[in-house]
Amino acid sequence: MAERNDRGTRRRARGELEGEVLAALWAAGGPVAAAAVQESVPGTAYTTVLTILTRLCEKGLVTRRREGRGHVYAPVDDRAGVVAAGMHSLLDDGGDRGAVLARFVSELSAEDEHLLERLLQDEQRHRPSGPA
Repeated sequence: MAERNDRGTRRRARGELEGEVLAALWAAGGPVAAAAVQESVPGTAYTTVLTILTRLCEKGLVTRRREGRGHVYAPVDDRAGVVAAGMHSLLDDGGDRGAVLARFVSELSAEDEHLLERLLQDEQRHRPSGPA
């Protein structure tokens, strides 16, 4: 959620700009230069976009490849993959995994609960059987 700073200008919430840069990369559909990303993230300086792209590369979320005199950037994974990795990270950092998962499941809508059950059943059916 955006806030206003002491000058009254819009300030992005933590991580929001990284999300906007990733969204621009996903929308591009292929490797793009930082200038193309900047065009998709209005009100952001070119140097800020470069900084965010560098951070995303360091986190392993974006790749950078030399092309001509500059670089092009591409996301490593799609949106669902990035969100899933974030969920795993939060689960790893959450302490008691059972308690975290129990709380998560208890707060699912009925529709999401049924979807999760179906996904777990499908996953179980596709797992190879262990030694007998």
